[in-house]
Amino acid sequence: MIKKCTSILMLLLLCLTMALPVFAAKTGSRLVDNADYLTDAEEAVLRNQLDEISARQEMDVVVVTIPALYGEDITAFADDYYDENSYREDGILLLISDFDRQWAISTAGAAIPAFTDAGQEYLVSQFIDSLSDGQYSAAFETYAELCDEFLSQAKSGTPYDRGALPKEPFHAISSLLISFGIGLLAALITTGVMKGKLKTVHAQAAAAQYVQPGSLNITEARDMFLFRQVHRQKRETQKSGGSSTHMSSSGRSHGGSKGSF
Repeated sequence: MIKKCTSILMLLLLCLTMALPVFAAKTGSRLVDNADYLTDAEEAVLRNQLDEISARQEMDVVVVTIPALYGEDITAFADDYYDENSYREDGILLLISDFDRQWAISTAGAAIPAFTDAGQEYLVSQFIDSLSDGQYSAAFETYAELCDEFLSQAKSGTPYDRGALPKEPFHAISSLLISFGIGLLAALITTGVMKGKLKTVHAQAAAAQYVQPGSLNITEARDMFLFRQVHRQKRETQKSGGSSTHMSSSGRSHGGSKGSF
């Protein structure tokens, strides 16, 4: 009887041990800094930010950095990483390869229409300069904040897309002061130069002294059509919006984009 109880207990422990890795791998880490871009403090702040946004939006927002691609295509790497690391069905992943100086975005599920092609282009434009300058913490925080904004916008039914992207804040007072200052400076310089060229000229009541008698004798006047001026403007074709998709190696549909920094 004791042997039987011991065997059952060992079997239960074995089952529990086998189950632990499954539970541990249920959700992948939303920040994987294998390129070692961030300090421990920066990692903690960014991970909390990504986790909070992901939980509230019910979509995973992920940042992954790697030392190098070792010849692999960065889009395929990003797609496979998302598929193979227990993330939600819906989410977005930003992958950075340090040695290759490349970035890629992979979207899955409901994140595909939320991050349109035009939307991704705008998103990247907001953090690419910081990324190029080595300000990785600032770049990733901007990415996370904009992902939050994009997901909220998508829930309203009109995701950011071509012709309807976030507007940059306009500072009316500062812009007006700068414009006025530039205009005043240009006017002062122009009038100063013109005034300097008129030092030998004196005011005259009339200009008769400049006209020689008999030098101008108009006997006939008529209008003649010499030429015409035509202005042609190229009609820009409107590119369609939405999100382009492709298949990962697992056969799953993904959206995304890639580039260098």
